[in-house]
Amino acid sequence: MTIEQKVIDWRRHLHKHPEFGTEEYKTSEFVANKLEEFGLDVHRGIGGTGVVGILKCGDSNRSIGLRADMDALRICEANTFSHASIHDGAMHACGHDGHSAMLLGAAHELSQNRNFDGTVYFIFQPDEERGTGAKAMIKDGLFTRWNMDAIYAMHNLPGIPEGQFLTRPRSLMASESSFEIDVIATGGHAAMPHMGTDPIVVGAQIVTAMQTIVSRNLSAINETAVISVTEFATNGTVNVIPSQVKITGDTRSFTDEALHKIETSIERIVAGQCMSAGVDYKYHFNNSFLSTINTLEETAHAIKAAEKVVGAENVNGSCEPFTISEDFSFMLREVKGCYILVGNGQGECGGTALHNPLYDFNDNILMKGVNYWQVLVEGQLNKG
Repeated sequence: MTIEQKVIDWRRHLHKHPEFGTEEYKTSEFVANKLEEFGLDVHRGIGGTGVVGILKCGDSNRSIGLRADMDALRICEANTFSHASIHDGAMHACGHDGHSAMLLGAAHELSQNRNFDGTVYFIFQPDEERGTGAKAMIKDGLFTRWNMDAIYAMHNLPGIPEGQFLTRPRSLMASESSFEIDVIATGGHAAMPHMGTDPIVVGAQIVTAMQTIVSRNLSAINETAVISVTEFATNGTVNVIPSQVKITGDTRSFTDEALHKIETSIERIVAGQCMSAGVDYKYHFNNSFLSTINTLEETAHAIKAAEKVVGAENVNGSCEPFTISEDFSFMLREVKGCYILVGNGQGECGGTALHNPLYDFNDNILMKGVNYWQVLVEGQLNKG
């Protein structure tokens, strides 16, 4: 059986047996067993269900980390092909099955060819979707137990021609943060609002004032951001002024500095409006994902490797940033590296959006991913 057919079979097996974040027991065991078959030194249970496979060749102290994610989504698959999910309500709708299969393929090829000098760490990460997996592996000593000069990751992107690569230096993807605001008042009878305090008016003023953060507190040139209020709920009814309003929402930004400004600006607005109206508040801001920031030298290496695999005409090394988020960002805060995107295809073959019940990873790009990893390693850990 060719390596391409093996990788396809691995990918379809993983797609058929999806597991949620932190519950990737069979997935991680499948991955670990394959790595052991290839002759790698395998470490299980890193950050919960994470797996690290280690392949050494030669005498060099140089090292590189390659990361793939393993978790599935809580989505009911609508596909009817033979490798569709066998678990109701669970689906590989983001392509993590393909990412893991490509990295397994690279581990197989590099273990067979050994055309490099140094150490390669194959990192299979749990729970990327909820943003806890990378942090768990880091906390469990991913970068203190093993030294990595740089780390790289890859994700498929529907709507881009199959096999085309995209990346950029510095910020490639946005941070994702959520906020929760509770406006606490006394409420009262709808016919006698002067007898109490009204959190709805205050909440409405907060929502309106928050629209000025992007336009007036952030730079229009280098601090692009999105702030979305997504829920406005009260405990009132038709003739009752509520005693509480809960406002929740989502923010995206591309730098840590912009993220800090957003967090502090929201609270400044909330505190000011509530003080003016004589009501209390509670405020919580949670950073689920940091912005994905590629380092310059490693981005250049990634672009060079991709160009060798698919040609310079099929690589965009200065793409526009994306407002989606990725928890690989936490690893990039620890070690320099680069995140790259590979086109999953357009139209019926690979064009279905991520997190869609009809999504499927495009098997035609599997070997492009395998070859990219192999070329990247051999370029970074060259024998010369």
